[in-house]
Amino acid sequence: MSMGALFPYLLLLLAAGALAGFLAGLLGIGGGIVMTPVLFIVLERLSVPEAWHMHVTVATSLAVIVPTGLVSARAHFRRGSTDASLLKRWLPWILLGAASGAVLARALSSATLADIFGVIAALLGLKMLLPLDDLRLGARIPHGIWTLASPFLIALVSAMMGIGGATFSVPYMTLFGLPIHRAVGTAAAIGAAIATAGVASYVLGGWRIAELAEATGYLGFVHWPTALVMAPAAMLAAPWGAKAAHALPHRALSAVFGIFLLLAAARIAFG
Repeated sequence: MSMGALFPYLLLLLAAGALAGFLAGLLGIGGGIVMTPVLFIVLERLSVPEAWHMHVTVATSLAVIVPTGLVSARAHFRRGSTDASLLKRWLPWILLGAASGAVLARALSSATLADIFGVIAALLGLKMLLPLDDLRLGARIPHGIWTLASPFLIALVSAMMGIGGATFSVPYMTLFGLPIHRAVGTAAAIGAAIATAGVASYVLGGWRIAELAEATGYLGFVHWPTALVMAPAAMLAAPWGAKAAHALPHRALSAVFGIFLLLAAARIAFG
């Protein structure tokens, strides 16, 4: 599959990349929750082996998140909205969880991965539609066993879905009293870490698969021509989102994003 084969889908991929980058800066997400449904549709129309369709989708999404997340994290760090202490405490478990999620995904069928994405995206969509922004479970983020379990599970599920994890980590952090802007900035750095560990595992996991090794444009499970199209648009838009994060109300955007997630879940799970 060459760059030329992507030409009919160029505008769609660029638009999805730009939207993903903007949301990466605005909400701290890596943008995978936007890119994964678009990549699923585009790769479905190209010569991706059916058995590995969702694996390639997820891995390629993570490959775009790596540079996008780094740009977004840098923009938030410059604005002082990164909790460095929490990030340092979570980082080892984030990396382990992301690598484990990619390994687990390798053992699952493409259809099962699609079902997992559909169910979780639908639940997240419902959560974002509901007015739960002020809900609190505690005054501070738990320590002890939760320091290990929470980031590990967030990273594991995120790597399986091809997302940066902010759709889980931002609600979790805000439920325990971290201010929203600080949660978003910290989540941007978390997303970059999840994507880096996850994409490395997907590259290694798909390296010896004959159907991909014999085809053009693959690095393990990553379809690099698609990633190269989307990444620049995402990286350019991420700083704009970070700037807007400190100026826009989140309630209306959250509701729109929730509707998008429900539509994406339906398309992937039942399409």
